[in-house]
Amino acid sequence: MPTLAVNKRARFDYDISETYEAGISLLGYEVKSVKNGHVSLRGAYVTVRNLKGQPEMYLVGAHISLYPQAGKVDNYSPLRERKLLLNKKEINRLIGKRQETGLTLVPLKIYTKHSFIKLELGVGRGRQKVDKRAVIKKREVERQISSLKKRNTGDVRHRQ
Repeated sequence: MPTLAVNKRARFDYDISETYEAGISLLGYEVKSVKNGHVSLRGAYVTVRNLKGQPEMYLVGAHISLYPQAGKVDNYSPLRERKLLLNKKEINRLIGKRQETGLTLVPLKIYTKHSFIKLELGVGRGRQKVDKRAVIKKREVERQISSLKKRNTGDVRHRQ
């Protein structure tokens, strides 16, 4: 499963409780562009629209550059909304999660699975600035502990 794009800020800005996998409805030249890595999830989010009485989910704000060898494409918008391919049960579950207070749907990464392009969605709760500081501090402490462990194991080998 080669990863094509990762939303690095998502796991920092949100506490992700669950993840889901969804397909993305793309045009042919968008598929080529995504497989070449010309995609960004920065600032992207997932929204729900009711079309013809059926709820559908869309990826909004993901930037997919135009494939250079695509030729002339009229009215191409790299930030256009792209439909997510989920079954009805998953859509209803995600809508229920989204209606809980403070929960939101965040795109985490785009990757290939066999020949398909998939999006990993996360159900997350936004973090406050204080929480973000705590995460940074915890990460630094863990880094220091691991470096001390490496140093101590290195000393044991040279003692004899």
